[in-house]
Amino acid sequence: MQTTSSRLLSLLSLLQTRRDRSGEDLAERLDVTTRTVRRDIDRLRELGYPITTVKGPAGGYRLEAGAHLPPLLFDDDQAVALAVALQTAAVGTTVAEDAIRALATLRQVMPPRLRHRIDLLRITAVQPPGARDAPRVDAQILLDLSRALHAHEELRFDYGPADDLRRTQPHHLVTWRGRWYLVAWDLDREDWRTFRVDRIRPRTPTGPRFVPREVPGADLSAFITGRFRGNDGTTTDWPCRGEVVLHLPAAEVAPFAQDGIVEELGPHRCRLTLGSWSWTGLAAAIGRFDAGIEVIGPPRLATAFADLAARYADAARVPRPDSGHAP
Repeated sequence: MQTTSSRLLSLLSLLQTRRDRSGEDLAERLDVTTRTVRRDIDRLRELGYPITTVKGPAGGYRLEAGAHLPPLLFDDDQAVALAVALQTAAVGTTVAEDAIRALATLRQVMPPRLRHRIDLLRITAVQPPGARDAPRVDAQILLDLSRALHAHEELRFDYGPADDLRRTQPHHLVTWRGRWYLVAWDLDREDWRTFRVDRIRPRTPTGPRFVPREVPGADLSAFITGRFRGNDGTTTDWPCRGEVVLHLPAAEVAPFAQDGIVEELGPHRCRLTLGSWSWTGLAAAIGRFDAGIEVIGPPRLATAFADLAARYADAARVPRPDSGHAP
């Protein structure tokens, strides 16, 4: 049998997960009578939770939004999930500082048993290379953009160092390798664009409402991944992908192959399948392994290696500034 306090917590959790709950459903889930449910509902109302009675054949209850913030009740799993979320929240924005303060406030009101569990969590959100130097994003700009997103209103903003005026239909806010981006339909260019949020200065007022459109492929994650890999967003694959044999052990190649595929061929040879945004970029990425290379395919990759070899040979023939010869 649950204690009254734990039963109230379970009841509140049930009311939060669905808009309407019948008294019979709540009683069955809590293994109590409908009379006990009514008493517990009254106790929650006394604590400040705005619970209304739903009229109908079966009757029921609904948790509404209130005019003030009542005491927050979390079960153990919810509290741990919230602590994890706050420790990893909004890296690279001013919201990160607020998240740290929120976690400290939450910890103060936790019972010792639960506080000990939270204190065991030591989580560091490691940013990818280059993300550490990414400009911080103002939380107010994130709120302004989110407001236009939620209302489906056209958004005008000055963008970049030149303050170019852009007219867009905002679609989503996303994070990619430590930076925040706005995914939007550019009205003037009639195409999808991704804008860095730290370069956006919203104008007011916002424009008229619009009917949201789907990104190509109807999968936002795949669309963003594809766009940042240099294709049109309808596929997540790299536009250029090739296969080579490297004269290096697979164990030495794998840590630096990123999303490539490394297959061991022997103690000193491995097969590497890798993608890039261009054939020249792919050849250069493979060349950084500083080992013998056998091109398996496609032919365009071999051509890129030949072009790079000629380019590097020309660069090697340029006299150094301290050689005493004119360049």
